[in-house]
Amino acid sequence: MELIGFALGILIGISLGIIGSGGSILTIPILVYIMSVSPSDATTYSLFIVGISALVGSIKGAKDRLLDYTIALYFGVPSIVSIFIMRKYLVPMLPDILFSFMNFTVTKDFFIMLVFAVLMILASFSMIRKDSETALSNEKTNTYNIISKGIFVGLLTGFVGVGGGFLIIPTLIFSAKLPMKKAVATSLIIIAFNSLIGFSGSSITNIDWPFLLEFTGFAVIGILSGMYLSKKISSEKLKPAFGWFVLIMGIYIIIKETIFS
Repeated sequence: MELIGFALGILIGISLGIIGSGGSILTIPILVYIMSVSPSDATTYSLFIVGISALVGSIKGAKDRLLDYTIALYFGVPSIVSIFIMRKYLVPMLPDILFSFMNFTVTKDFFIMLVFAVLMILASFSMIRKDSETALSNEKTNTYNIISKGIFVGLLTGFVGVGGGFLIIPTLIFSAKLPMKKAVATSLIIIAFNSLIGFSGSSITNIDWPFLLEFTGFAVIGILSGMYLSKKISSEKLKPAFGWFVLIMGIYIIIKETIFS
């Protein structure tokens, strides 16, 4: 199972390299269901894995002069502040058992996975539907719009350990009016800082560093491969297929956590 998990780690990087999102959507289920990491720890591990992978990808994007530093600053700074507050102060305040109803107990791990699964399903719709981009293109372009979305993505990243690429990419394309390739490259630097700041603000202390670094290494191989493949494969053609995969994974998590837990 570990070999399968590490192989899928490459897929995490490929997803980030080609479409600028999807890394965390894959990382957390792989860590939880294949590598047997607890959901709480998986959200922290995911931030490191995706953060380092995205950072490597953003360096490549900078060399290719695809980064928009101004937009990254407007989106990234409020996002970083909100994710740090979420990981450092708000998440640790949550008790292990949130509440009990009759014979059903809602734990923090269960709630994290449930919220994560719902986000997966919502993200899959934006990838599958071709007309979603048209709807988003009508959004008013202004700095406050970008800043507010940066705050929202930061809170989301901090709580469930996602990089937020599936929200960042549409914002950069339709609110900041960036071309697809620039949006992907700019999203990677935002994801990198969001994730690594979130990781630094986490309260977990018993990190399995050999495992985490090994898994991250496979993801880095994946993102370099993905950025190479992005020159040959249209990301728009891959999005719907990836969207269906994410939808199935989201439904699977909900079923597993609620019915077969």
